[in-house]
Amino acid sequence: MKKLFTSFLMIFCLLSLNAAGPAHTRHSARPARRFNQYIWKGIPGMYYHRVLAQVSIPENPNGTVVIICPGGSYHHLDILNEGLPTQKWFNRQGAAAIILRYRTANRGYHYPAMMEDVKRMVELVRERPEDYGADKADLKLGLIGYSAGGHLVTWAGANLHPDFVIPVYPVVTMDQDIGHRWSRKSLLGKSPDDETRALFSMEKAIPADMPPTYLLACHDDPVVIYENSVRLAAALEAAGTDYTFTDYPWGGHGFGMKNCPFLRTFHWNDQLLEWLHRHNFCKN
Repeated sequence: MKKLFTSFLMIFCLLSLNAAGPAHTRHSARPARRFNQYIWKGIPGMYYHRVLAQVSIPENPNGTVVIICPGGSYHHLDILNEGLPTQKWFNRQGAAAIILRYRTANRGYHYPAMMEDVKRMVELVRERPEDYGADKADLKLGLIGYSAGGHLVTWAGANLHPDFVIPVYPVVTMDQDIGHRWSRKSLLGKSPDDETRALFSMEKAIPADMPPTYLLACHDDPVVIYENSVRLAAALEAAGTDYTFTDYPWGGHGFGMKNCPFLRTFHWNDQLLEWLHRHNFCKN
């Protein structure tokens, strides 16, 4: 019986080690500090909105801080597929990562709430980078967003000028031909006029000083028509932006950075990491 118990114990230990991965990987992936932050705390008339930022800082932060804007058609937020896996991945690269739970339509919010929230988060990082594992001398501030969150970070790139932006299968246009109707309704209401739709069609709003942009989309996207990203890429090209447009024949929508067939086949985040290193946005 004792021999049998010892065998079971050895098997359990081996399985535990295999599940955890190599020792250096476990060490680098373990965050030194996690905390939640209500971004409107102390701002008169705003605290009751209760907008939460989930902050995770790795053990040895490299000066890069990334704000993550999950998708969800501006109606809700896909934290599980697009928020948490992305945060863990950036932590493994040495970057502090902040999941921004910006306001959405399922809580009764429309424009300008979402834009106010991402602007406030950018301001907080820039004002006190030391709170997020960086300092003003070496801070690299980036934003990554998925779907409607991709629209939000593209807007932020055009208006708030972070160091880099990463829109992934983004909502881009508010036009009626290929625009994502649910996102448009959640952001702008049921019947926005032509001027309002044009104002938030990001392919019409890319400035000459747009920060470096990494754009990703799949041809078979059944939710946000692939042409959205084609139009954005054309606008980035016309503006002279330093950008990369990586597209894939299949993958659909909503994969985020979760472990799925698309990620295992194309390793899209490895290609993203090469881009980050090449631009010195995320140090080795």
